[in-house]
Amino acid sequence: MKNYAKVRRIKQISFMIFLAGVFSCNEKEYREDEVNRIDKKSSIETELSVEHIDTADVLVTRHKIWKDKKLFKEIIKRDTIPALGDTLMESEDKDGVVHKDITKKDYEFYITVQ
Repeated sequence: MKNYAKVRRIKQISFMIFLAGVFSCNEKEYREDEVNRIDKKSSIETELSVEHIDTADVLVTRHKIWKDKKLFKEIIKRDTIPALGDTLMESEDKDGVVHKDITKKDYEFYITVQ
């Protein structure tokens, strides 16, 4: 009778681990740094992007200043920065066919807010 209890206990634990794995796979990853909406009462919204041109890249910085839920001012600044070159990238179309394309390398953004 003791062996039956041990086997039953092992099955219960295994089932609990299985359920925990199933539920953890269904949860969306929480990202603390992701913003869903902006408080437009008193905030500055900043967007950074890079536009690729022939031999260089252009860093575009857009600031939207919000006050009392109205757009007070928008500032757009463009700076030419060196291009990082090309890279080989693989992509798959809807039919599952893999294509290799040469594309421009992208910069990574790291932002410090004080």
